Amino acid sequence: MAAPEMSESNCYPLTGVGWTSNPNTCPKEYQLITTTTDGSSANFAKGFGQKSGCYLCVSSLLIKENPHGDVVADILLLPDKSPLHSGYSFVDEFVDSKVTVSKKKRLCIRRIPFKEADTAIFDLKLTGKSKQIVPSYTCIGELSGFVIWCRKGRIAKPKPLPKPRSMSKVMQSLSLEDENTKSFQSKSQEDDALTIRLSKRRSNLEAKDTVYSSENIYGISAMDGVPFALHPRFENTMNVPNVNITNVQIKSRAEIENEYNYSFMTEKTAAARLPPTAS
Repeated sequence: MAAPEMSESNCYPLTGVGWTSNPNTCPKEYQLITTTTDGSSANFAKGFGQKSGCYLCVSSLLIKENPHGDVVADILLLPDKSPLHSGYSFVDEFVDSKVTVSKKKRLCIRRIPFKEADTAIFDLKLTGKSKQIVPSYTCIGELSGFVIWCRKGRIAKPKPLPKPRSMSKVMQSLSLEDENTKSFQSKSQEDDALTIRLSKRRSNLEAKDTVYSSENIYGISAMDGVPFALHPRFENTMNVPNVNITNVQIKSRAEIENEYNYSFMTEKTAAARLPPTAS
């Protein structure tokens, strides 16, 4: 069974690479690579002179269950006598006791925590000696008649959601928003109380008094509710039955203008005089 085709947009990076003899020795979280890209058997044991099988297997399931685990950031094929690079380790072996993995060349990988990784290995493929090139894959090297290819890509990580702000009671008491809300509520209550008082006062006024119309609250003055009473000094004057008002003369506007017309000629003449010159 070949490893399923994976792409960067819908798969997880590899979390492990290993050798295995058959499905019975392969861990359940790993997948065997049993065929090459052209459909040939991918059994490395043929080149080892062994009857038992030896296949590569990869894992990408652990990252789904444990997003805080490690991923395979790089993979190398080193000659046996080459020193192991810093941070790298040989791939795991899940093989039968009779199976010996070739030591002429060794596969090694570098694991790093998923949260620290920007790029990782997403897939492995095998080809024969036909010099076939796998698009979008990088050649790792040749081992036992097979060419190993890997596909490396960037890890798409979900953006962290912003945490809701938690404010202490002290900070809430200092919040401008709360003060503005309380101030607005207090002002609104004061306005409502004033409206009620004005409405009650207007209801006590006489309807015939147009100054205190309900359409104009500015007609309300400080004299509201003060009863009108004439000073006792003038009460006898108002009770005189025969008051002579026949001498009152009503003048027209033209008569008033003619009587009080003033041309300002004196002022104009004075203004027109030249100022005296200095001797």
